[in-house]
Amino acid sequence: MIQFSRFVLPNGLKVLVHEDPSTPMAVLNVLYDVGSRDEDPSKTGFAHLFEHLMFGGSINVAEYDDELQKAGGENNAYTTNDLTNYYCQLPAANIETAFWLESDRMLSLAFSKKSLDVQRKVVCEEFKEHYINKPYGDVWFKMREMAYEQHPYKWMTIGKELKHIEQASLDDVKKFFFKHYTPANAILVVAGNIVTEQVYELAVKWFGDIPAGQRYERNVPVEPEQREARRMDITAEVPVDAFLKTWHMPSRMDPRYYPVDLITDILGSGASSRLYQSLVKEQQLFTNVDCYHFGSSDGGLLCIDGKLVKGVAPEKAEAAVMEQLQKLQQVGVTVAELEKVKNKTESTMAFEDMTVMNRAASLAYYELLGDANLMNTELEQYFAVTADDILQESRKIFEETNSHTLYYRAKG
Repeated sequence: MIQFSRFVLPNGLKVLVHEDPSTPMAVLNVLYDVGSRDEDPSKTGFAHLFEHLMFGGSINVAEYDDELQKAGGENNAYTTNDLTNYYCQLPAANIETAFWLESDRMLSLAFSKKSLDVQRKVVCEEFKEHYINKPYGDVWFKMREMAYEQHPYKWMTIGKELKHIEQASLDDVKKFFFKHYTPANAILVVAGNIVTEQVYELAVKWFGDIPAGQRYERNVPVEPEQREARRMDITAEVPVDAFLKTWHMPSRMDPRYYPVDLITDILGSGASSRLYQSLVKEQQLFTNVDCYHFGSSDGGLLCIDGKLVKGVAPEKAEAAVMEQLQKLQQVGVTVAELEKVKNKTESTMAFEDMTVMNRAASLAYYELLGDANLMNTELEQYFAVTADDILQESRKIFEETNSHTLYYRAKG
C-alpha cells in the first residue's frame, strides 16, 4: 500500500506527497497533461520538442543541468501521445533546489532563438537517426496512419513529418507553452525522505505565485468504428521480413482494458507465452514475436509483431498467428494459465514500485487518470478477470474487420 497526501494550490496545481524515510533521496516529478494527441495536425512533434526545450534554460537559470548537478541531482523526461513527464532525484537535504528549478522553468522558460535552434537541430537529428535512416524506422508511421483516420494517435510522438519541427517558429513554440505548461495543467509529486508539511510550504513558496493559466480542455476527434480490414505491403532495405498486425482496443480507463492487458501477456509476454512457444520454438517461423499494447488514454492498439525466419513468407506467418488467435477464441484459457499471468502482473507491479522514482511517476500517472489511489487498488481489477472475460474479449478484439496488417519485406 503506497501512502500519500494530496492538496491543491489556489492556482490549480495538484500536489501529491509520498513520505519514505528509508531513503536519503527525494524525487520531484512534474507531469504535464499534454502529449502529441494535443498538437495541431499541421504542427506536430511539439510536445516532444518541449521535452528538449525545457532543459534549455530559463530566464533566471542558464543551465538547468548544471544547477541540479551541483546539488547532487540527476534528471530526465519522457513524452508520450498522452502526457509529458519531467523528474529529478537528489539528496533529500537539497530538495529545495529541485523546487526552485522546476518552478522557474514553469514560470519563465527562456524563449530564445538560440535555444530553439539548438533543440530543433537535436530533435531533427533524432528523427533522421531513429525513424528515417534506421531499418524498420518508419514501421509505426505506416501502422498509425493505417489504423487511425481521425484521432491524433495517427502520428508519432516525434511528429508526423520532419518539416513540422524544421519550420517550428518561436511564436508557435510560445503559444504551445502558454497553452499547456501551466499549474492548472500539471501534477507535482514529491516523494522520498521528506515530510508533507515541508513540501506544502515549499510548494506554496515556489509554485504558489505562478499564474494558473487556463485549464486546457481536450477536444480531440473520436475515431469512428472500423468496419473493414486494412492492409499494407511494403518493400524496403531491411535485413529480414517483418510482420505486424494491430487491432483497436479499449482505452486505459475502460473496464475492458484489464482482460485485454492479460490477453497480451498470455499471447506474447516472454518465452513461455503462446506465440513464442508455437511460432518461434515449435514451428520456427519467427526469430522473435511479441504481443503488447500502449495503454493509451484514448482507444489504443493491441499489436502482434515479429521478425521472420529467412525464407518464411509473411502470408504463412500471418496464417500461423491467426491459428493461435482462433484457438484462444474457441477454447479460451485454463484457470492455471490465467492465474499465472495474474501472478506475473502482480510481481511486475510490485517490482515497478520498488524505487521511489517509479512510485513518484506512478502516483502522477494515476492522478492524471483520475485517482492516484488506483495505484493501490488496480490489482483487484486484474484479479477479478475471469476465463470467460478472456474468451469474450478475444472474440471482440480479434475481429478481422478491426485489424490492420503490415507486411514489411526485405528487398531482394
